[in-house]
Amino acid sequence: MSKREAFLEAACKENVEDFLHFIQLHKDKAHPFNMEEVVQEMPSDQREALWGRLASLLQDILQELPPERWEEDREESMEVESAEDPKHVMAVVDGVTLVALVSLKVLQDDDNYSVLLEIAHKLHVVLVSLPVSEAPLQLHIHTLCEAWWKKGLKEKEKFGRTAFLISLQKSFIMKKPGVEIQRLWSLHDVLLSLDYTSEDNKQIIDLLLQCFHRHIYIRNDDGKRFLVFLFSWNVNFIWVIHGTIKNQLEFCSKTMTTHITEIYFRAWNKASGDFLEQIESLCIQDFIRCSIFLHRSSPVHAKVRQIMRYFHGRKGCHKLDKMLYNLYKPIIWKALTAPNFEVRANATLLFGEAFPVLDPDENNENIDETIQKQLDTAMSLLEDPQPTVRSNAILGVCKILAKCWELLPPTIITDILKKLVMELVADTSSPDVRCSVFKCLTIVLDNALSHPLLEKLLPTLKYSLHDNSEKVRTAFLDMLIKVKAVRAAKFWDVCNTDHLLARLAIDSHSVSKRIVDLLFKSFFPVNESEKEWCCRCITLIQMNPMAARKFYQYTYKHAAPTQIIKLMLAIRRVLNSCIQTDCDLTEINDSNKENSTQAGPVNLGKDIAVVSSLLEIVVILWRSVEKALKQNEEAQNYTFAKFGNVMSKYFQAFEDERCTVPLIQLASFLPPAAVPTFSCGVLSRLRKMEPGAVPTQYGQLLDCICSWGQAADILELITNWLTEALPKQGVSLQTERDRENATANRKVRIQEKVDAKPDLALVYLDYLFSHTSTQEKVLALCQRPLKQLQRVLGKWKSVLYTHLSSTTEDPKSPNLETALKAFMFHGRLSAHLQHKASQGRDYLLSLEHMAAWVTERVLPFLAKCATEDGQDSEKSQPLAAQITESFLILCRDVLLVGLGDETFKSQILHLCSLILLSEAGYLCVPALLPILKEVADSYAPDNEQAQENQEGATTVILGVVANIFQKIIELLARRLRKEPEEGKKLCQLAMPGLTDFLQVAQTWDRTPLSGVFSTVFAVIIVEKRHLLQKITHPDEVITPESVEDMPPLSHILLSVILKSPSVSRAFLTEVSSSLESEAISSLNELAAVLHVLAVVKHTGQSKVALKSAATSVQQQLHKYLVTSEDSRDIQGVIFESSVKTLNEILDL
Repeated sequence: MSKREAFLEAACKENVEDFLHFIQLHKDKAHPFNMEEVVQEMPSDQREALWGRLASLLQDILQELPPERWEEDREESMEVESAEDPKHVMAVVDGVTLVALVSLKVLQDDDNYSVLLEIAHKLHVVLVSLPVSEAPLQLHIHTLCEAWWKKGLKEKEKFGRTAFLISLQKSFIMKKPGVEIQRLWSLHDVLLSLDYTSEDNKQIIDLLLQCFHRHIYIRNDDGKRFLVFLFSWNVNFIWVIHGTIKNQLEFCSKTMTTHITEIYFRAWNKASGDFLEQIESLCIQDFIRCSIFLHRSSPVHAKVRQIMRYFHGRKGCHKLDKMLYNLYKPIIWKALTAPNFEVRANATLLFGEAFPVLDPDENNENIDETIQKQLDTAMSLLEDPQPTVRSNAILGVCKILAKCWELLPPTIITDILKKLVMELVADTSSPDVRCSVFKCLTIVLDNALSHPLLEKLLPTLKYSLHDNSEKVRTAFLDMLIKVKAVRAAKFWDVCNTDHLLARLAIDSHSVSKRIVDLLFKSFFPVNESEKEWCCRCITLIQMNPMAARKFYQYTYKHAAPTQIIKLMLAIRRVLNSCIQTDCDLTEINDSNKENSTQAGPVNLGKDIAVVSSLLEIVVILWRSVEKALKQNEEAQNYTFAKFGNVMSKYFQAFEDERCTVPLIQLASFLPPAAVPTFSCGVLSRLRKMEPGAVPTQYGQLLDCICSWGQAADILELITNWLTEALPKQGVSLQTERDRENATANRKVRIQEKVDAKPDLALVYLDYLFSHTSTQEKVLALCQRPLKQLQRVLGKWKSVLYTHLSSTTEDPKSPNLETALKAFMFHGRLSAHLQHKASQGRDYLLSLEHMAAWVTERVLPFLAKCATEDGQDSEKSQPLAAQITESFLILCRDVLLVGLGDETFKSQILHLCSLILLSEAGYLCVPALLPILKEVADSYAPDNEQAQENQEGATTVILGVVANIFQKIIELLARRLRKEPEEGKKLCQLAMPGLTDFLQVAQTWDRTPLSGVFSTVFAVIIVEKRHLLQKITHPDEVITPESVEDMPPLSHILLSVILKSPSVSRAFLTEVSSSLESEAISSLNELAAVLHVLAVVKHTGQSKVALKSAATSVQQQLHKYLVTSEDSRDIQGVIFESSVKTLNEILDL
C-alpha cells in the first residue's frame, strides 16, 4: 500500500492512532515522510476523499468532547480517569488543522474545496471557543485562517476578520509583540472588507484605537505603517483617531511626539480625496488652532507646537506648501491682530516658524509682494504693546534672517537688525524683551553670511553686560560665547575685557561661570608653558584682584587636576623669587632645577598686593583639587613636600595681614609636620586669645587644628576652661585635680598657666559646630572627650539656677549670659551626639532630663514669686521665661531634623502644658507654637489612606497638640482683656508660629487636628458676638470690610488665615460644618459669622467655599426674621444688616 493510500486510510476515527502517527512523522524533521508532498501527489478526487474523511473525523471527535468542555475535563481527568482525554482530542484537532493548512498550500484552481471549507468552519468554531491555555493549537488554526484570507477563497472575509482580530488581541498581551504586529500589517487589507458602522465591528474599532496608546506600535516600523493605514480605512474614523491621540498628547515625551507627528505626516502624504481633506481640516488645522488658542501653560501646547514644527521643517515641497498656505490663510492673519495678547503671542511664534506662508501656484511678482507684506507684519509685531508678543516677534524675525538671509534685500536685513540692536535691546519696560534679543541673535549667528554685518553692529551692545537683570546679562554672555565659537568677530571688540573682569568680580554664579568660559583660554592657555600661565595670572591680578580670585574658582571646570597642580607649583616658584632678596634660597632653588628651563623667576619685588593675591589663588586652586590629591597619594606627598619646604620662609617674609590669612589656610591643607613651627604654636595662640576675639582671629586657627586631626586638643581646652570656670566645692575640686595629675602622668606637655575663659570656650564651640568641615572632624572623635564635654556643659545648669534663685549678683560667679549659652550648648551637643549614634536614645534622654530640670527648677519662677522682703522679684520671672524659651527653641530644632521619637514628643508636650499653667507662661507662647507645628508636621499624612491608618498613639499625641493650641488661644484672649497693649504685642510675636501651625493643621480633614479650626472659629465668633451684645445704638451696627475692622484677636487670627488660600478653605469648611451642626444658636452669632465672611469676601479668596458657607447661613437666618413693628430696635438692625451682607456675598 502506498503512502498516499495508507494516509488516506488512517484519516478516520477507527484508525485515529495511525493518523496521529503520520502527523508525528511529518513533524519529525529526521523522518522522510512529508505530508505536503503526499497531499500534492494525490489526484483531486483522492484529496476530496481525504477532506471528507477528515471532516467526519473532526465531527466525531468534537461531538464526543466539545471545545467548551476541554478545560473542565482536563481538571477532572487529574482526579478520575475520563473516557475521552482532552489532550487526545486536541491532538486530533491539531492534526486535522495541519492537514487543512497543507491542503491550502497545494490547492489547485479547479479543485472543489467545499468540504475543506466545512473543515475550516468547524476549526473556526474551535478557535473562537478555545481556552486561553491552548496557545499552540490556537496558533495553528489562526495560521489556517490567515492563509485562507491570503489565498482569497470563499468566505475569506470571515476567516480574515478572525485572523486579524486574534493578531490584534495578541499584540496587546505579548511581551515582545513585534512579530504579531508584522503579521497584523500583513492582514491590514482585512479592514477594507469590514463595515465601520456595524455594531459587530465595535470591538475591533476599540482595539484599533488602543493601538494609538501603545508605544510599541508608535515606535515599531510595521506598527507605524499600520497606524498610518488606519487613517485611510474610513473617513469618519479619522476624527476618532485624532481625538484619541489628542487626549494622550500631554503625557507623551518629545520622542513619542515626534513619532506621532511622523504618523500624521505619512498619513497626510499618502491620502487623497476626502481622506486628504479630512486629515487637513480635522487634524492638521486643529493642531494649528491649538498652537494659537491654547494657553502657553497648557501641557498640550508645547506638543502641538512640536508637531507643527515638524511640518514646517519639511517645507519646500509643493504639496506641503500649498496645504500650509490653505490652512493658515483663514486663521493666522486674524490671530496676529487679535485683542488677546496670548493669542497674538502664540500666532507670532507660529508665523515665525512657518515664514514664508506662500501659495506656490502664484507668479513671482505676487510672491514677492506677499513676502514683503509678511515682513512688514513681522516688523509691526516688534512694536506690539505686550512684551510677550515682542519677545516672540524677535524670535520669529531672527529665525527668518537665519533661514532666508541670502533671499532678503540688504536694506530689510539692516532695518531688522538695527531695530533689534538699537531699540529693542534698550527696551526698559521688559527685561524679557532685552533677553530675547541676545538669545535670538545666536540663531542669526548660525548663518555665516550674517557675520560681516553683525561684526559692525554688535559692539554697540557692550553695555548690556551691566544690565540690571541677571538673565539679560546671562543671555548677552551666551551670545558672546557663540560669537567666539563661530568666529563671527573678536569678542573683546564687542565687549572690553576690563568690563568682563569688573562683572566677574561682583556677579552671580550663572554670570561668572560664563565669563570664565569666555576668558579661560586668554588667562590660562593650557597649551602654553607654565611660565606663561604665571604671567597671565599676575596680569589678571593686576587688572582686577577680585576677578582673579573668582576666575580661579571655576578653573577646575576647564582644566585637569594635573594642570592645576602644575600652576600651583609654578606660582610657588614665583613666590620663592619674591623672597630671594631677603634670605638664602639656594636650597629652595636647587629643589626646582628640573623646572628651571620651563619657568624662570618672575620678579615681583615687594608688591604685597600681588603676593597676597597669588597666595589666595594657591589656596583656591588647592581647594579645587583637594579630592583629586587624596586619590593620588604620590602627587599629594610631592605637593606636601614642595610647599612644606617653603612655608616657614613664607611666614617670615610675608608678615602682612593680607598674606597671613591665605598662609594659614594653606598651612591647614598640609600635615602639621610640614609646618612644625607654625603648627606647634596654634593651640597656644588659641589659648592666649582674649575673650572679645572676632571669628577672623580664631576661625582659621580652629580650621587648622581640625584639619590636622587635633580636634581632641581644642575640645580638651574648651572642656578644661568650662570646668575651671564652674564654682568649685571642696570634694569636686580635689577630684578634678586628681584627674589632671593622672592625665599629666600619661602625657608630657608644656604647661602654660592661663586663666579659665568660658566665654571664649563657648565661642570656639559655636564656631566648631557651625561649620560643616570642623563639625565633622569634632563628631568623628571617640565618645570619651565628647561625653566629658557634654557632662561639663550639663553642670552649668547649677549656675543658671543660682542666678534664678539669688537676689544679689555674686561677682565671683560666672555671668548669666555664659551660663545660658552653656545650657543651650549642652542641648545642641546632645542632639548632635544622638544624630551620630546608630542606636539607642541615651542623648535624647539627656534632653528629657533638661526638660525635667526646666519643669522642677525654672517653671516655679514663672509664677509671680516674692522675695523675703515681700517685694516681687524683678529679674527671676523674665529670666525664667528666657531660659524656658531658649530650651523650647532647642527642642523645636531637634524635632525639625527628625530626631524626636514619640516619648520625647510626649515629654515636650507635657512641658508645654505645664508652661501654660504657669502665671507668666504667656511669655513663652511665641516659642510654644513652633513646637506644636513640628510635632503635627511629623505626623502629617501623605494621602487619605495614610491618614486613615494613623495609629492610636498618634491620635493621642495630636489630641494633646490640639488641646495645647486651644489653651494658647484662650491665653491670648485673656491677655488681651487684662493688658490690651501687652496682649497685642504678644499676638504679633505669635503670628509667624500661628501661620506655620495652621498651614500644617489644614492638611488634616478629620479629628484631632481638624478641631484646631473649630477653636479658631469659636474664639472669633465669641469675641465678635460680645461686641455686638454691647451695642447700644443702631448706628453702631457696621459690617467690617477688612481684618483691621475686627476685634484684636480676630484681627490677628483672620490675618493669619487669609495669608494662605488652603488655610482659608479649611477655615471656611469649618464654618459650614459648624452651621450645619446648628452650633450657632443666636442672631448675634449668625451676624458674627457674616462679618467674618464679609472680610473674606473683600480678599477675593476661596469663592466656592465662601458661597457654600453663606448658603449655610441663609438656611438659618430666616429663623430670626424680625416680626416686631419697630424694626429699628438693635436686633432688627442687626438682622437687616445681616441680610444685606448675605446678599452681597451670594451675588459674587
